Amino acid sequence: MMKDRIILGENLSFSTDTDKTGINNNVLVCAGSGSGKTMSIMEPRLLNTFDSSLVVTVTKRRLVTKYKPMFIERGYEVQDLNFVKPEQSTVTYDPLKYVKSYSDITFLAQSIVLSDPKKENSTLDPYWDNAAISLLSAEIAYVLMSVKKPTFADVLKMHDNLNLRESGSGISTNYDNQFERMASKDPGCFAVTCWNSFKSLPIKTASCVFGTLNTTIDNIFSPEMRDMIAEKKRINFESIAKKKTVLFISTSAVNPSLNCFVNMFYAQMFKQLFEFAESRPNGQLPIPVSVLCDDFATGSRVLNFPEYISIFREKRISVTLLLQSESQLESMYGSNDTTTIINNCDTYVFMGGMDLVTARHISERLNAPLEDVLYMPIGQEYVFRRGQKPISVKRYDILKDKMYQRVTERYNQSISDGDSTDRR
Repeated sequence: MMKDRIILGENLSFSTDTDKTGINNNVLVCAGSGSGKTMSIMEPRLLNTFDSSLVVTVTKRRLVTKYKPMFIERGYEVQDLNFVKPEQSTVTYDPLKYVKSYSDITFLAQSIVLSDPKKENSTLDPYWDNAAISLLSAEIAYVLMSVKKPTFADVLKMHDNLNLRESGSGISTNYDNQFERMASKDPGCFAVTCWNSFKSLPIKTASCVFGTLNTTIDNIFSPEMRDMIAEKKRINFESIAKKKTVLFISTSAVNPSLNCFVNMFYAQMFKQLFEFAESRPNGQLPIPVSVLCDDFATGSRVLNFPEYISIFREKRISVTLLLQSESQLESMYGSNDTTTIINNCDTYVFMGGMDLVTARHISERLNAPLEDVLYMPIGQEYVFRRGQKPISVKRYDILKDKMYQRVTERYNQSISDGDSTDRR
């Protein structure tokens, strides 16, 4: 029986059995644009996955079309979550499905309100974001309590219909009667408490908070995205950890607003997988789940990711993070969290690039001159594994891989036969 392997270079592959290797399967890859991260790292990982589940972010739709038949033959369920063309998705991500507690409501509201990466290192008063989180939490809680079979589309509809007007020293809204009825039954109700926090604001302040939240919601939830949430089958994260599954997530390299939604998805997925593992007697997922994150440090940060990555191994979760540079990661997560993320990746692959910060760190790791790193030959890479000395190796030539040749031949044949409906 074939076992999963991680291929990182020419004649350089490693087992994914963490009990055998003694290290985690988190891999960080730094490479400038056009360095071959997809063909040298991501596609070999797809080809050599046989018994774990995968969640794969792609910007090239051909990868979905190309590898779907292979995974079906291996007994996988293949799910397609297409944020670029939501109507083509086979499944949907509905953030409301995974809310099971009041803390989940707050987590979801925070994930949305704080999705703009500029907010993380902002010096602005957090009061405004906290007020927006209270408003959105109230709306989420209200929908969960009052709508049968609710979806996040119901939350968005409620928010769209919210009207504010000045009333004495505060505000009144078209939803006041509904919340008053809730309060009469349960004055300490979470939805009512959050609503009252928003209601106590002066009209100008409330209008600013409402307007800012409107902008955030409009940037993330396009009309097509709203339709997808309401109409498609919803992803079950626990199912991914119980049954061999490949979930392809399609995003856009030229539409950064989609990254906010993708990273919100990641934040909720990691939280759900962690809690599912915690609920089991051995504290682990039934099937390992590996997440391949292309362009990880673009768009927005994944909420609580630095905390989660430090405990992935014990839960049988791993990530492969594809970046252009360490500077890109630091601009998103800040210096301390970047250090935490790098330190929790027991494998680091440097495939070249012109970023001085990254090059200096690599030269220090190698104890080699900076110019040797900056001017390393194209096609060469350095691989660092915890417990081993650095390895200088040629980039993996996937064109010589027999499995790749077979998959590519079938893919090309499907195109020539006109069977592929999505060839981009």
